[in-house]
Amino acid sequence: MKVKDLPPSPSLEKYSQIVGEESIRRLEELADRLKGLKLQEINSARFGGGVAELLSSYVPFVNMLGIDIQWNVMEAEPSFFKITKTLHNFLQGRDGFSLSMADDYRETIRKNEGLIEEDCDVVTIHDPQPLGLIELLTPEVYEKHKMIWRCHVHLETVSSERMVQIQEFMRSMVERYHANIFSTFQFLPLWLVPSFIIPPFIDPLSDKNRELTAQEVGETLERYGINSQKPLITQVSRFDVFKNPIGVIKAFKLVRQKTPCQLLLVGGGASDDPEYQQVLNDTRRVAGRNPEIHILDLPPNSHREINAFQRASQVIVQKSVKEGFGLTVTEGLWKGKPVVGGKVGGIPLQIRDGWNGFLVSTVEEAAEKILYLLRHPKEAEEMGKKGREFVAQNFLLPRGVKDHLATIDQLINGKIVSKETIISYHPWY
Repeated sequence: MKVKDLPPSPSLEKYSQIVGEESIRRLEELADRLKGLKLQEINSARFGGGVAELLSSYVPFVNMLGIDIQWNVMEAEPSFFKITKTLHNFLQGRDGFSLSMADDYRETIRKNEGLIEEDCDVVTIHDPQPLGLIELLTPEVYEKHKMIWRCHVHLETVSSERMVQIQEFMRSMVERYHANIFSTFQFLPLWLVPSFIIPPFIDPLSDKNRELTAQEVGETLERYGINSQKPLITQVSRFDVFKNPIGVIKAFKLVRQKTPCQLLLVGGGASDDPEYQQVLNDTRRVAGRNPEIHILDLPPNSHREINAFQRASQVIVQKSVKEGFGLTVTEGLWKGKPVVGGKVGGIPLQIRDGWNGFLVSTVEEAAEKILYLLRHPKEAEEMGKKGREFVAQNFLLPRGVKDHLATIDQLINGKIVSKETIISYHPWY
């Protein structure tokens, strides 16, 4: 399925007002070296989840730079996404995936034959779901492309026998790519493929991150029955066991024993995530009928609502137990809010403990830090200011586009001479 009719990206001038004219000028110079190339992005969902959000901003922005780019979404039955969700969970350390599922995985991949456009020069495949598409390429077509696999998930590095077996199943596909992209060095496997480190990013001018008036924020709270006069603690995320919504509820209950406040858990699911409904049900069961706990299952395009909730919050939480990067952390910091996040995955790339938020491991630690921020509003405000500036310097759309185009420039015009050489490259670090 080809994704069409994406809204146009705001002008480069508007982005330059945020990141500076020099940053945009250098980005344009890089894009000029790549004009004439045709790029393709492929993932497994049009709506819902961080990858779809990234692509919905990234593709129009790259097109605005004068580079031909298209976005395609693979087609699959729900049974396929049960397999890939199991694989996704397994890669993050949860049991369940077996090699017997590999045949079913490859059968769905074969049904998407032809999804990779033969006239594209560079194709980026996102996450495990469409990973196997590279096996469908003939040698002639393969020679015409530069193939990139971008892994957004928390890739566990434990070396149990079963993990090694599953990783070998993936490795047989991954090593066919010309390059891999990971969000952090922590997930970098020692496989024979050039590997780049590129942290994700947010679009500061999207509906989810643009400035809102106090009236818009207030009306949104009123519409969903949230008390604007009581301190609000918010976690925005898919209802996924690794996002740990039940752990957030437990932490909130400890905080609530000591100070008045309310909790908002807001998110939804994605078309490639078959588990979210069960996690949502479990979360509601643990919350019970507590009037101070608001649980909202919103459509994936509820960007303005989520923006308003984050701006209305005193504390943003992302107490994940596994996390590829955590764009909701980025969003919270961008809105000037201190964030309490799990000390896992890509979250420590964003939170400097005690400077723009806190990193925690246990429910008790989360409760302690949330309570501290509620009781020290001036310090919380200072942390929020530092967090916004940190995001402005490191995690906005123009930087993400520049890094991805720089990777393509390396593949097309650079000196990556051997797939037997492992290369870790990223100027941001």
